[in-house]
Amino acid sequence: MRIGHIAKTALVLMTLLSFIACSSTSEEAEPSSPAVSSETDADAANRRAEELAEEARRRAAEAEERLVRAALSTTVFYFDFDVAEFRSADRDVLTYHAQDLAGNQNKRIRLEGHADERGTREYNIALGERRAEAIQNYLIVNGAARAQIETVSYGEEQPANRGSNENAYQLNRRVEIITE
Repeated sequence: MRIGHIAKTALVLMTLLSFIACSSTSEEAEPSSPAVSSETDADAANRRAEELAEEARRRAAEAEERLVRAALSTTVFYFDFDVAEFRSADRDVLTYHAQDLAGNQNKRIRLEGHADERGTREYNIALGERRAEAIQNYLIVNGAARAQIETVSYGEEQPANRGSNENAYQLNRRVEIITE
């Protein structure tokens, strides 16, 4: 009986070992399937990354377009008292205007210089002219053609605000870009 029990145990062990050997062999033969699937996953990941990058480029282009439109809609530039140099904060907007002129050779603009009521009429005409010329020079240096730009000075003759206080004076010290 004891030999029968040992034989049965041996038979069970042999069966178990052959089962384990077969299952490990079949597992080794299958790795090619996951590799194909990994390549597909990698391709899908690359495709998704490209789609996201394209979306980011599209959004950046749209944001740039909105920025350009906003800059080009800004057509009035203000000056400090008795100063003919435009403010450094206006440089970026003026650069967009220069690029727009450079890209549209048929476009023409008029720069209208203004001053507040303080000072003589002659002084304010000259100050308005210097202000318009300062912007004109910046536009030309940044790509616009001289033939596209006309300058005129109204001095104190066309105030934006007829008041006689600092707030009104600030609104009157300006150069306006008029598209012709």
